[in-house]
Amino acid sequence: MVAAAADDASAAVPVDQLSYTEASRELDAIVDFFEQREVDVDVLVTRLERASALIDELDKRLRQTRAQVEELVPRLESLASEPAADGSSSGGIGGSSGRGGGGDDDE
Repeated sequence: MVAAAADDASAAVPVDQLSYTEASRELDAIVDFFEQREVDVDVLVTRLERASALIDELDKRLRQTRAQVEELVPRLESLASEPAADGSSSGGIGGSSGRGGGGDDDE
């Protein structure tokens, strides 16, 4: 069972050290594992605990990303609507705004 061996190896990695994609794939593998076979009670508890940890981590990252997006979108919209420093009509995002191409990274 290659998939089961891969699941066991990835379970050794703390969930907060996995990329979002890796955590999501591992969670999918656990769901597939449960759907395809009868599971020993000891394995059931271990896999459910891991799945719960993965779900919590994925949810936390989604909330953090949403908060970042909700913060950045208004800032980007405001930059896009600012008149350019050289008086031209192009906005601050992607236009020739005289900002050196980088925006305000030093906030």
